[in-house]
Amino acid sequence: MAEAFGPYSHWRRAGDLVVISGQLGVVPGHDKPTMIEGGAPEQLRQALVNARSVLAEAGATFDQVVKATLFITDMAVFGACNEVWIEAFEPPRPTRSAVAVAQLPLGALAEVELWAYAPLD
Repeated sequence: MAEAFGPYSHWRRAGDLVVISGQLGVVPGHDKPTMIEGGAPEQLRQALVNARSVLAEAGATFDQVVKATLFITDMAVFGACNEVWIEAFEPPRPTRSAVAVAQLPLGALAEVELWAYAPLD
């Protein structure tokens, strides 16, 4: 995973919980953050790919995600983002809050934060 864009960690473990920082729809492998082209649903899809990578680095999986927060800059795309969510998570899906915000870092249209219950063996 690339370096964080600010003074924070990509993930932290607190006992059996793994909490990952908000992930944006940036394309990995570039020298500077490069947002995926398209609207909020496309950015959310990439943010979830990035989140999966961060969770794996922390020793967790999407199946272990119990809580999520979705941030979007326009509630008009809520339904389209739900379709992306359904593609990404199998039932039972994690609990989730969706919050409309005025602005996100790097001009992003969507951001996702995840909490996973991932007990250490």
